[in-house]
Amino acid sequence: MNQSLPDDYRPVLRTLLRYAIAMAVFGLLIGIAFQESAHKLPFSAAPAGLHLEAVLPLALVHGHVFTLGVLLPMALAGALLLGLRCGGRPVGPRALSWLTRGFLPFAALTILLQLFKGYFILLAVRHGQHDMAAVDAAFLGGLAAVRYGVYAVIHTGMGVTLGVFLIALWRSLARIIHEGATADG
Repeated sequence: MNQSLPDDYRPVLRTLLRYAIAMAVFGLLIGIAFQESAHKLPFSAAPAGLHLEAVLPLALVHGHVFTLGVLLPMALAGALLLGLRCGGRPVGPRALSWLTRGFLPFAALTILLQLFKGYFILLAVRHGQHDMAAVDAAFLGGLAAVRYGVYAVIHTGMGVTLGVFLIALWRSLARIIHEGATADG
């Protein structure tokens, strides 16, 4: 690749790669923590169906860490490079900022929320609460408005910031028809 990277790309690519590496390590640790935590809930304390309901939310965190925290940032870094390689214009610094200062923190918050909920459910069942409706209702202090507000802010923030970046990436790939005019491809 003879084309040099735009100056704005270098810190963004480093951030995406460092984020992915940190999340990979975090994901491995979460996998170990899940295995150890699941062993502390014996089937004698929770029947098979309840056992599955208690450990499944925590089990899903591992996969979400690797998807949201490792694979997606690496794919976005690759998309930035491929966009340049196939003749697209560089994505502007504002769109790059939406990615690194918006999407990445919201993705981390999503994972932390899922981790918190997973341990909340597991610990409630370990401590004798077998009514999953009551466990679910007690999450985040039993305040439904807080719960839905937290979910809404985090997930909407993650979706909007990623959407803004993806639209900017799409626009950077417009085909050049002739000097000064473009058409979406």
